[in-house]
Amino acid sequence: MTLTCVIRYEIDPFERDGFQKYAENWGRIIPRCGGHLAGCFLPQVGSDNVVWGLTAFDSLAAMAQRNRLILREERNFVELVEATFGLPAAAARGGDHLC
Repeated sequence: MTLTCVIRYEIDPFERDGFQKYAENWGRIIPRCGGHLAGCFLPQVGSDNVVWGLTAFDSLAAMAQRNRLILREERNFVELVEATFGLPAAAARGGDHLC
């Protein structure tokens, strides 16, 4: 079973560039810890201080790093519903008006 850790960071919006550099290091660190980096998502529209990080592990792994640029960090471990991941965008079909 693959577990995905969804991390919600509250960052100092004036330190966005610093956090981006911090997140870019994940590409080296997460695989060394036995995980897969699914991505880090910086705010674009709406909130200017909430960042989402997604890492996947075959089993629980502990990893923590604190810098002054992070004001708050919240972690949730979730399990993927396989049929919902990696689906390609499809042309609109009759009756499918969810988006």
